[in-house]
Amino acid sequence: MEKLFYTIAEVALMLQVTPPTLRYWEKEFGLNPHKTEKGFRKYNEKDIETLRLIHHLVKVKGLTLAGAKQKLKENKENVVNNAEIVRRLKGVRTELAALVKEFDEMGKLILL
Repeated sequence: MEKLFYTIAEVALMLQVTPPTLRYWEKEFGLNPHKTEKGFRKYNEKDIETLRLIHHLVKVKGLTLAGAKQKLKENKENVVNNAEIVRRLKGVRTELAALVKEFDEMGKLILL
């Protein structure tokens, strides 16, 4: 079962950034995740998808925050599509690397 909300630590781990980075991005991009009575952030899937787009633009594409804001403003749909393509390609690369490793191990067994 998929969770409805994620903590800042969980999202930071997903995106491989620090919680302060997420808080900064929230401020810069006007994000407003749900907060508990004690002020703890709770991110839903929509929040996380937006943060993934920001991560893609800033960390993968190397844009400045101003450049990322502009891209999202100009053509968010294109950014979403490109980020999804990159995500899928990384998955394919991971699968291919696992296959290569498996075949390498099989080759070593045959030689023995």
